[in-house]
Amino acid sequence: MNRETFEIRELYRDEWEDAIQLAWDTFLIFEAPEYGRDGIKSFKRFIRDPMLKRMFIIGGFQVYGAFEQRTGNIIGVLGIRGGSHISLLFVQAEYHHRGIARDLMNMFYREACRNNISRITVHSSAFAVGFYHKLGFTDIDTEVYNDGIWYVPMEYVIPRQNVYRSRRILGNG
Repeated sequence: MNRETFEIRELYRDEWEDAIQLAWDTFLIFEAPEYGRDGIKSFKRFIRDPMLKRMFIIGGFQVYGAFEQRTGNIIGVLGIRGGSHISLLFVQAEYHHRGIARDLMNMFYREACRNNISRITVHSSAFAVGFYHKLGFTDIDTEVYNDGIWYVPMEYVIPRQNVYRSRRILGNG
């Protein structure tokens, strides 16, 4: 698959359930094996929380999707809380290593620059730490355990000149 075969855009309301199902299915493959029962329950509670969906509907939880152009199926999802905190980033297993997560992040990065956001944060799973490091994120603490979930708090400080120019793309390549 080449880059021309998927589209990155904000999610429509009627795509919410498909996006959440993709996050859940991908979580079960790549994250759940590292978590205990409490962590799995905690993640499920988070993505199935009716308040999260309400926040999405009113614009308080921004969600981008990657869609396979041939079928229109969602193949990646990125959720942003509070305009600057990455809460979800999942790409369907068979689409890994094709630039989809990076393209989702770059769309968000450009939006953050337009909105004068100077810092992006994430609580990265162990599985995704290397990906975020490649994008230029740095650890801001050691691994943290909360509500059954292990994560590494990370941040990306947007260079001041880029807050006003949204041309720079995350990562080195």
